[in-house]
Amino acid sequence: MEEQVVLVNEDGNETGLMGKIEAHEKGVLHKAFSVIILNPGGQMLLQQRSAEKYHWPLIWSNACCSHPRSGEKTIDAANRRMQEELGIDADLQFAFTFQYKAEDDQTGLIEHELDEVFIGTYEGEIPFNHSEVADVKWVDIDELERDMSENEHNYSVWFVIIFKELLRRNYV
Repeated sequence: MEEQVVLVNEDGNETGLMGKIEAHEKGVLHKAFSVIILNPGGQMLLQQRSAEKYHWPLIWSNACCSHPRSGEKTIDAANRRMQEELGIDADLQFAFTFQYKAEDDQTGLIEHELDEVFIGTYEGEIPFNHSEVADVKWVDIDELERDMSENEHNYSVWFVIIFKELLRRNYV
């Protein structure tokens, strides 16, 4: 059975469920989350999305992102997916929520998400799931800011938005 996403209206109120692929084909607004992981040295963990991802494959992005299941608290979904994708646990704190809409030029699929962002700290190895993630790396914030300004196309649309907001709010 296809994974479903939780549909929401502009106010964030749940309006129903839809298959994940159908929601991305139609560009329907749905709930999502993004996890930012920093190490004690202030570096940020980046994930290169798997080549098997149905949209934005092999693009660099934040540590983890996905969709909560129906009836699942977003923080619980973030912790679940962090463990499934990266094999790690971190104490996550809510940072902010934002909404965006973007089309993947390669697939034509449309992300239209109300995205809750969480931040946590982790130190250690990242035993990531190779079926979910192509690669991971720790990067200095200054290096990331410079590279993102020169090579924005190498990063997921949502991560570019998140990173700029993290800088604006002095989270990083």
